Amino acid sequence: MELSAGWRALVADEDVRRTWLDGEPGGPADEHWEPVDVPGHWRSTSAFADTDGPLLYRTYFDHERPGQDERLWLSLDGLFYQGDVWLDGTYVGDTEGYFFTHSFEVTAALSERDQHTLGVEVACNRQHDRTAKRNITGVFQHWDCLDPDWNPGGIWRPVRLERTGAVRICHLRVLCREATAERAVVAVRAVLDATAPTVATIRTLVGECEHSQELTLAAGENQLEWTVTVTDPELWWPHVLGDQPLHDVVVEVVPDGSEAPSHRRTLRIGLRQVTMRNWILSVNGERLFVKGSNLGPTRMALAEATPADMATDVRLAKDAGLDLLRVHAHITRPELYDAADEAGLLLWQDLPLQWGYARGIRKQAVRQAREAVDLLGHHPSVAVWCGHNEPFGLDLEPGGEVDVGPMVARFFAEQQLPTWNKTVLDRSVKRALEKADRSRPVVAHSGVLPHPPLLDGTDSHFYFGWYHGDERDLPELARRIPRLVRFVTEFGAQAVPDDAEFMEPGRWPDLDWDRLGRTHGLQKWLFDRRVPPADHATFEAWRTATQAYQATVIRHHVEALRRLKYRPTGGFAQFLFADGHPAVTWSVLDHRRNPKAGYEALQDACRPVIVVADRLPATVNADDALAVDVHVVSDLRIAVGGARITATLSWPGGGHSWHWGGDIAADCCVRVGTMQFVTPDALGELTVDLALEAGDISVRNRYSTTIVPRAAGGPSSVRSRHGRRRA
Repeated sequence: MELSAGWRALVADEDVRRTWLDGEPGGPADEHWEPVDVPGHWRSTSAFADTDGPLLYRTYFDHERPGQDERLWLSLDGLFYQGDVWLDGTYVGDTEGYFFTHSFEVTAALSERDQHTLGVEVACNRQHDRTAKRNITGVFQHWDCLDPDWNPGGIWRPVRLERTGAVRICHLRVLCREATAERAVVAVRAVLDATAPTVATIRTLVGECEHSQELTLAAGENQLEWTVTVTDPELWWPHVLGDQPLHDVVVEVVPDGSEAPSHRRTLRIGLRQVTMRNWILSVNGERLFVKGSNLGPTRMALAEATPADMATDVRLAKDAGLDLLRVHAHITRPELYDAADEAGLLLWQDLPLQWGYARGIRKQAVRQAREAVDLLGHHPSVAVWCGHNEPFGLDLEPGGEVDVGPMVARFFAEQQLPTWNKTVLDRSVKRALEKADRSRPVVAHSGVLPHPPLLDGTDSHFYFGWYHGDERDLPELARRIPRLVRFVTEFGAQAVPDDAEFMEPGRWPDLDWDRLGRTHGLQKWLFDRRVPPADHATFEAWRTATQAYQATVIRHHVEALRRLKYRPTGGFAQFLFADGHPAVTWSVLDHRRNPKAGYEALQDACRPVIVVADRLPATVNADDALAVDVHVVSDLRIAVGGARITATLSWPGGGHSWHWGGDIAADCCVRVGTMQFVTPDALGELTVDLALEAGDISVRNRYSTTIVPRAAGGPSSVRSRHGRRRA
């Protein structure tokens, strides 16, 4: 029975708390309570649009009394962030953690009467010191891509009454521990709650494979673990490698002397094995260069996202040629994981830990790590666990300009020196994830550079061309310090979306920059450096320029990383895929899923086969000698024979071509040749057009620069294949 109707709420205070459970349905006390949606967020109700709570939620319901040997359970599937639960004036228990179910036995209370009052006090306190947060809510309460004044508080997932027999499956964890062509091993962990000592049969069905065992259960909790071996399994594959067969795993408990199960749970699994070595991911023994993006909350008000919204994000990611979405510093709705399982899209799953936290959260973070494995461990799409995104105690004012020098100094200090978040919290979370799930790779934290004592580090976050440096700097960094590009999970630039009415473009150029910065994420001080609004006569021209710049950054970063395929790069995840509310961010899809130019650039750069060249300098002088390498990158699992590659150099009044031919090996990056030339003495645009033809494969690419006059007396130069200038 789902309890979704008839909820009302009131802002909590000490006077109301004394009497809030004394009312009757439709009575005078109800007149002061506002109707509120469950599931939902209280800020979506106009009466609570500006409050940070806490709120008192109340509903009434009728329910028949339980029969003999029946037990009744109250389950809250999701509550932001803490709750205290009361039934018929009696305290039931408390909750903490927004993304998993909290259940309480209410058999005795529902045995006493047929009409009931359910009350929940819900708190989601604003985190005033965001360098030491106490709520484990990830991006929902601290992120530069959501409205910082938003509060996600509320009962955002269904509330249910569940009926079981004398034995209930309280916790169930299902993992595919091993998968080969010969066999798959499914590991099951269950916690069974029994009212009295009993003998019971535990039946497990994985597809058509059945496992049964008879056990003696003690009264109270019983922790059990077992495995089921499936011979000749149908393996689940990422969409670029194969099909996605899925199987129901049914676990049921049948007490001795009974034919009907006391409780049955069903989860869906795909049989596959994931490993990661040197940041190169393999699925079922097949290595895979991972092309991905970061996915924030589908909607800022996550309860209002629909299953179709989730499926759309997965489809658009596949359409862009992506293999992976990084679920960025949050755990989202179940429908996203189901859609990814069906589509064969891998997920890098962050826990909801983002930036700095207070010391007191360690035990709660470890507990929630275990709950995440119970909740998501059966999904074949979940390929990597990550504990904490950027574990640094930084709190920048949304949209505000920062003093870069002190910020960078503190950032690198927190990177290199031991901190409680990085050294204590994240190690504890990593150990908890590894203990709970040995079937997947675990990353302690994301975006941490090599630091003492092991000088190892994790995946990298680079914002060349936005926060730092020039967008052309990534290849040189990769040449100097290859370990920094083993796996890059953030890069990009902000761009203005097509659906920009929230920006009031009619006010151009006098936009409300402060509001856009605080509420909608726009970083004006960085746009002034990268794509200055002052350089454009109209809003439309500036918007187009921002999207073109973002597309340039994305395209060339992806090409540079793909050229380093497996040597040393194992993959990437561009930042950001889509917005959860009207915003100016790094996303390639806006809040209505309209694509920016960056989406097409990402799609082009992620095609299975691409032909790329060394990046031309921003400008060249006449008579410069250049050597430009041409590469082909193929993610296809089969070789391509008889490929023909043409490179055409064009300038005002002339041109020259190079031709190569041969076979392209499977899953490779190969240098096919070098264009050596002296820049012609002709001012204007110099372009390199690349073409690859092989059977049904037809690929194009283009690079351009500008030939400028040489300064008087300036020497000519030669640019090496890595872009360095030699006099």
